[in-house]
Amino acid sequence: MSERALHHAWVFGEAVIRDPTGLHARPAVKLTKLAKSFAAAVEIRADAGPWVNAKSPNAVMKLRAGHETALAIRASGPDAEAAVGFSFALTGEGRAFSPRRCALPMTALRLTPPSSSAIWLAVAPPSHILVSFSMRSSVQLIYASNTPARESHEICGRRLPAQRAPDSRRGMADQPRTTASEMPLGHHSFPIKGEPVIHRVNRIGLWTLYMKEVRRFFKVQTQTIWAPAITTMLFLVIFSVAMGRGGRVVLGVNFATFVAPGLIAMGMMQNAFANASFSFLAGKLQGTIVDFLMPPLTEVELMIGMIGAAVTRAVLVGLALTGAMLLWPGVSLAVAHPWAVLWFGLMGSVFLALLGLLSSIWAEKFDHNAAVTNFVIAPLSLLSGTFYVIDNLSPLFQAISRANPFFYVISGFRFGFLDRSDIGSTNLAVLHSAIGLGAVNLVLALATYAVLRSGWKLRS
Repeated sequence: MSERALHHAWVFGEAVIRDPTGLHARPAVKLTKLAKSFAAAVEIRADAGPWVNAKSPNAVMKLRAGHETALAIRASGPDAEAAVGFSFALTGEGRAFSPRRCALPMTALRLTPPSSSAIWLAVAPPSHILVSFSMRSSVQLIYASNTPARESHEICGRRLPAQRAPDSRRGMADQPRTTASEMPLGHHSFPIKGEPVIHRVNRIGLWTLYMKEVRRFFKVQTQTIWAPAITTMLFLVIFSVAMGRGGRVVLGVNFATFVAPGLIAMGMMQNAFANASFSFLAGKLQGTIVDFLMPPLTEVELMIGMIGAAVTRAVLVGLALTGAMLLWPGVSLAVAHPWAVLWFGLMGSVFLALLGLLSSIWAEKFDHNAAVTNFVIAPLSLLSGTFYVIDNLSPLFQAISRANPFFYVISGFRFGFLDRSDIGSTNLAVLHSAIGLGAVNLVLALATYAVLRSGWKLRS
């Protein structure tokens, strides 16, 4: 059949791309998926270019359709009438509205400029989110010019007034701003360029990042929580059996009770390091580091979100270890000083989380991170007085142990349970260690902040 004969079988439509970034890869894929849902041959072309198959992502991307590009649409087949209106449907007023859920997922930190879900979550008030039909991709900013406007429509159960503009991002700082005379009645825009939207702390963005990291490790909790707890528990079993049940006493208690608090602190610290050292490194290797750098989060907020998630994992591992060790015969975990348990447990986790964050910034592959874990973190943990008191060592190795910050975390944490410690002969020595540990964390946090702010090994 000739092109002229086919022309009479086509149903035609038109659309205009309103997104400043144009029809890039992600919206092109969404467009083709929608085109494939119709029982019809669907073709599009940009301006006066050649017709291409709308069901082929490569063909659609080769159009290189940019901002304000006019698209012609034609379809032939049983669903031809519905197919030519698919661009209008993508604005949310048709049956093929995508996405179908208004709630942003907690993992929605992926950036598709300029429609990042994280940026929307951070800067858009609820009213703007309700009226926006373009939260996920630029495809949703294509709307047909040949489809008559409807009197009203609904989104997620909320009925919106007629003539509401489909895109409420016209007032974003990086978008062309529509003047008040050009905007439809009742339309609310974002503040003018340069006017701050987020004052002080971006609480929603910070909470989103924190929950993203928590859900990441909690989704594989068998590997991230229970497996480390069981592995650490094996140390107690092996050393208790090796030492025998002859009633060996260390710091006035049996050996199992002596070693249990140290193992709990060691498990918490190692898992805090593992959690904080993974996200940035995985982002750099997988090319998703922009998910952390592009959202409107300051360096401090980024640190708080990442470290908070690492400490959360450390606490969960510590609770799992505590429950397991209470089942071991002869172990007593009666708390003598709750402040010491909380302070040294949390400060030790924060200390290792900061080290993990620095390690992930420095590392360029997983081998680098594994080297830090195996040659630095593991030896410092095992040689920190977890299984012995340093008074049994020679003066040289006692001095070396006292230079190990892990020693003060584990000994101080043990002091909270046993009311005894090998840090010093008085409780004042433990208090000084607590203050010193807080000071070390403060210095390390400032160093991490400086590295993040500089963008070293993150922006290049």
